[in-house]
Amino acid sequence: MVADHLSRLENPHQNMLDPKEINESFPLETLNLVSTRVSENHASWSDKLDDSLWAFRTAYKTPIGCTPYKLVYEKACHLPVELEHKACWALKHANFDLKTAGDHRKVQINELNEIRDQAYENSLNYKEKTKRLHESQIKDRGFNIGDRVLLFNSRLKIFSGKLKSRWSGPFTISQI
Repeated sequence: MVADHLSRLENPHQNMLDPKEINESFPLETLNLVSTRVSENHASWSDKLDDSLWAFRTAYKTPIGCTPYKLVYEKACHLPVELEHKACWALKHANFDLKTAGDHRKVQINELNEIRDQAYENSLNYKEKTKRLHESQIKDRGFNIGDRVLLFNSRLKIFSGKLKSRWSGPFTISQI
C-alpha cells in the first residue's frame, strides 16, 4: 500500500487570487527554451532570452486555443516582411474618419475580450480533461488499521540525489 503525504494538505490561500492571473507553466517553459538555445558557455543566456520569449509568445498553446500574442494584441503575429506589405495595403484602405475609426476600435476591443474569455474557457476545459485523465489512472485504495504502507515524499524531487529513494517506511497504520 502507498500513501502520499501531501494528499491531505489544503491550501488556505486557494481562493484569494483570480485564476485568470495564474500561469504556472510560463517560467518553466521559458527556462527550457533558453536552456536549449544556450551553448556550453552559459554566459550568453541573456542574449537568447528575447528570441526565447518571442518563440513562447508566438507558439500555439493548446490549453488556451491560440497564441499568447493573440490574447494580448488580438491578431496573429507577423514577420517584419509581412508587415511592410500589409502597411502598404493598410494605407490604401485606411479610414481617416475619426468617428468610424473610434467605433471600429470599440468593436475590436470587445472582440479582444471575447477572445480572452474563449481562451479562459479553453484553458478550463483543457485542465478538466487532464484532471479526468489523471484521476482515471489513480486506483482507489482502502486503508485499514494494521496495514503496512510506504510513504512517498514528493518534495525530494527538487533536491534528490541519484540514488536517494523518495519512499520511506514501511509504516503500520494505527488510526484512520
